Amino acid sequence: MENQDFFTPDEHKLLITLYRKLLSLSKDTLQKDDCRKLKAHLIKDMSSRTIPRNVFGMNPIIEDMQTAVIVAEEMGMRRASILGIMLHESVEHDLCTIETIRDEYGEDVAGIIRGLVKINELYDKSPTIESENFRNLLLSFAEDMRVILIIIADRVNLMRQIKDNPNGEARLKVANEAAYLYAPLAHKLGLYKLKSELEDLSLKYTEHDVYYHIKEKLNATKEARDRYIDAFIEPIRKKLEAAGLKFHMKGRTKSIHSIYQKMKRQGCPFEGVYDLFAIRIILDSPADKEKQECWQAYSIVTDMYLPNPKRLRDWLSVPKSNGYESLHITVMGPEGKWVEVQIRTERMDEIAEKGLAAHWRYKGIKGETGLDEWLNSIRETLESTDNDLDAMDQFKLELYKDEVFVFTPKGDLYRLPKGATVLDFAFSIHTNLGCRCTGAKVNGKNVQLRQKLNSGDQVEIMTSNTQTPKRDWLNFVTTSKARNKIRQALKEIAARQSAFAKEMLERKFKNRKIEYDEAIMMRLIRKMGYKTVTDFYQGISDESADVNDIIDKYVEMQKKENEQREEVIYRSAENYNLPEYTESKDYKDDVLVIDRNLKGLDFTLAKCCHPIYGDDVFGFISISGGIKIHRNDCPNAKELKSRFPYRIVKARWAGKSQGKQYPITLRVIGHDDIGIITNITSIINKEENILLRSINIDSHDGLFSGMLTVTVDDNAKLEALIKKIKTVKGVMQVSR
Repeated sequence: MENQDFFTPDEHKLLITLYRKLLSLSKDTLQKDDCRKLKAHLIKDMSSRTIPRNVFGMNPIIEDMQTAVIVAEEMGMRRASILGIMLHESVEHDLCTIETIRDEYGEDVAGIIRGLVKINELYDKSPTIESENFRNLLLSFAEDMRVILIIIADRVNLMRQIKDNPNGEARLKVANEAAYLYAPLAHKLGLYKLKSELEDLSLKYTEHDVYYHIKEKLNATKEARDRYIDAFIEPIRKKLEAAGLKFHMKGRTKSIHSIYQKMKRQGCPFEGVYDLFAIRIILDSPADKEKQECWQAYSIVTDMYLPNPKRLRDWLSVPKSNGYESLHITVMGPEGKWVEVQIRTERMDEIAEKGLAAHWRYKGIKGETGLDEWLNSIRETLESTDNDLDAMDQFKLELYKDEVFVFTPKGDLYRLPKGATVLDFAFSIHTNLGCRCTGAKVNGKNVQLRQKLNSGDQVEIMTSNTQTPKRDWLNFVTTSKARNKIRQALKEIAARQSAFAKEMLERKFKNRKIEYDEAIMMRLIRKMGYKTVTDFYQGISDESADVNDIIDKYVEMQKKENEQREEVIYRSAENYNLPEYTESKDYKDDVLVIDRNLKGLDFTLAKCCHPIYGDDVFGFISISGGIKIHRNDCPNAKELKSRFPYRIVKARWAGKSQGKQYPITLRVIGHDDIGIITNITSIINKEENILLRSINIDSHDGLFSGMLTVTVDDNAKLEALIKKIKTVKGVMQVSR
């Protein structure tokens, strides 16, 4: 490779190593001339000097090559994915067109690059995704399953490389996003090894002390744990060999993250977590004997050690939606310790480690039904929800949900999240079936709509042509599809009823020969206490509001307004003085600008940090849908950004601060000298446009602490005031 000055000496050595490794991993899948053309592209990219390093200072070519190695080595993905990773920078920085890529490498590679470029556009200004872009991110994922896998590999690579990077703030954001978005995605796609690595690294960067505490404890107990595993395994090994089974066994320690979650869940220290490891039996079985030999091994283990029947997990008979197949059983081992045993074949183990890429290879197909269903559900959720925050929360909830499997009377199998009801099942089959559902027969017995389903249930949906969706249905359905379809149907019903009510009201006006004035009607609706026009017409529709009473009130209001107009005395504007400005709680759009994708949302200034004009601020989307504005140095900022990064939105001050007064409380600490309070208040009173609202002083042992509440119009004046107060003799400390 040329252009060594594009790389540091260490990067150049790494480049050669990675390039050779990538060729070794992918040579059997690459077409003739792929290597030559790829090398020419990379040299052109390096020569251009237009591809920048990321916020961590990583070389883009090295980063892409590391991701390509993960994709090839740990996911088993082939030519199109590898070339897509290596070439997307060229397209993204206009060094090459997508048409050229399609002509030289084929539509498969071009399609992957389109997905990668779209996602990188979302990350263009920030290393983490924000709430307003979340929907776009998932829709980009859903276009091509391979893009999901590549972006997960890229995040794993990033998390591996930034451990010693000095940009701590960016690292914390990336680590939090890995935990709340990418680890659940990897879990859903069956990439358990990478999922555990993402969770562990995220914990390492966000809870450094906790991570190393657990790691040191694991290292200290390793010898004892290894001895126990050997003692547990040895008798099983002899029995399996005697049965003529080909296999290998290994003990696997649980990830640091999963141990930490158990400690939190059980409220115990490290020593209180007993199931620190699992034993894995991996059989080398022919395809036609896989299930038979897995159950044979299960029988041998449970004959030797007492099983816990409540902890049996059978993913052999019905695999998970991500293709995962295995038998899990927990048995009582020596010394009275519970031990989890996982039984699977070589094929099943590779799918568990490498996810759907390995599944496609074994099945010989490009897609997977279960994942296609999941991606379709993502599309439906995102296309029918109005709130990115709701979509995010629902998405996260559904990722980790256990599943139940139920059957139709004809024997068709449906997969639903645990806790799903009869109504969820009806909507999963068809929207019209859900809307007309009145109940069901589960295993031959009549049950209600809210009945929860269990795996193995046979469900026959009962319907009625007179049935319509009810608002209380939203209280017990669990799937996002059912919830969205019910809301959509309720909106349509309300719209029809409102249109009918409006038509009836206007007809009554016409019959009584009263002139209908839309403006007067709007004022009447507000006066009657209705929040929206739809609520008003809904009241007429359900007869909670009487039409004749409404018309009488309308006539009365119309009469009063006409009388007031006649009595108006017009005054001269010559001697009119503008009223003095009084503080208002309404802040105009030209003073505080929320991210342009979130226009129209209400916002308030947070009481925990009292931001004022000029402070560096950010917005936090509350559950009610409004936005709270916090200072960047707010005491709660760190927790908000780490726990709810997808609720953070950009905000900045604009326009002018003139006329807007913000109450700010200052804490002053100093020596209890005669006249010090007088000197402080004198400074405040001399300041223009700064008013002293209140003062509270507490004196003790020669020191005083005081809380001063002042009103100022921007942070520049506040900072100047603080500096002046600090110059008063005896003042030791002044803070907001």
